[in-house]
Amino acid sequence: MKILALSRKEAQDILNNKIYLLIIFVQVFIILGAFAMAIITAVAADPALFDSYGITSNLKVGVDPDISRSEMAGYLKEQGFTLIVYNSENATKDLGKDLVAVVENSSQGEVTVHIDNTNAFYPVVNQKINDSLTKYEQAKKLEAAGLNQSTINIVQNSIILTEITVNEDEKSPIAIDSSYFVEVMYGFIVPFVLLLPFFMASNIVTDSVVGERERKTFEVLLMAPLTSSMVIIGKTIPILSFSVLQSMAWILLLDLLKVPIYNPAIIFLILLFVGLGFIGVGIIISMLVDSTKEANSAITLALVFATFILFFPLFTKVPYFEAVLNFIPTVLLVKISSTPVVDPWLLLSTIPTILVSTAVFVLSVRYFRHERAIRL
Repeated sequence: MKILALSRKEAQDILNNKIYLLIIFVQVFIILGAFAMAIITAVAADPALFDSYGITSNLKVGVDPDISRSEMAGYLKEQGFTLIVYNSENATKDLGKDLVAVVENSSQGEVTVHIDNTNAFYPVVNQKINDSLTKYEQAKKLEAAGLNQSTINIVQNSIILTEITVNEDEKSPIAIDSSYFVEVMYGFIVPFVLLLPFFMASNIVTDSVVGERERKTFEVLLMAPLTSSMVIIGKTIPILSFSVLQSMAWILLLDLLKVPIYNPAIIFLILLFVGLGFIGVGIIISMLVDSTKEANSAITLALVFATFILFFPLFTKVPYFEAVLNFIPTVLLVKISSTPVVDPWLLLSTIPTILVSTAVFVLSVRYFRHERAIRL
């Protein structure tokens, strides 16, 4: 009952903290913004998505009269571009304004391409125009070899693939059918979103302990008929509960955005222990500092270091350390959240996270007990 009373007090303090509630709303905007950015970058990097959303038809390519009468114009139209014929030699002046590219014949009779590389869709535009140019040059060589246009068309489209979908009912409801989108969402955004509440948890527990000390109520708490373990558990329960509930809410939000998160029970277990580790770090820091200002500086440095350790493995592949990096919580979250069927070996890989997080939390309790003995 004493632990529950302390937990209720801590929960009320958290809920009465307007900054905490504001940060929750900020996290929602972070998630929605990251999701929107992933969609935009996926579309901007995928020509097929480009065409399916009708973006290509809104892109204008300037061509001179010679190009407009050549097969090159047909290849550009096949890519979906809207062609604008310029009789003036100053077409490049409109490059970056109305035009994303200009294609013209040079004085040597070669096709010259100018592309606006500041355009957000430059990668796709560049790929599409290069594909058109490759086909045009190939057609010119085949024509020089004596082939007619119908034969050239057969050569250039010798393989026609027909996609036949199977097990459509078992298909995952992903927001965009793009490998890039899946890689960005599951490879970075999902673990980042799920760990966001726990970054805040370490800050909250630090503010709680240091705040008690600045309000001169910390010694009163130490004098209460509560063991050190009971004090820590009483402060940990509401902070950890709110953090886990937030992560579960973000899983539901991602599911609504059609980014399904698989194996939520296993993810819950991992986050529970990761949360204990973050809270343990916050408690240790709160015992080492004397003011909120020092606490904020120290926890910021700790979180920067934790961010590097947790997210560095997601962007690099180091063969020598691959066996070790596979035990990092973020790597586990990526693998577990993105596959419906979990390999038993993957479950065993969670043991180091559980052990390290538990050890950090136990160390924080022992350090708190030591600090309490000194103060009393």
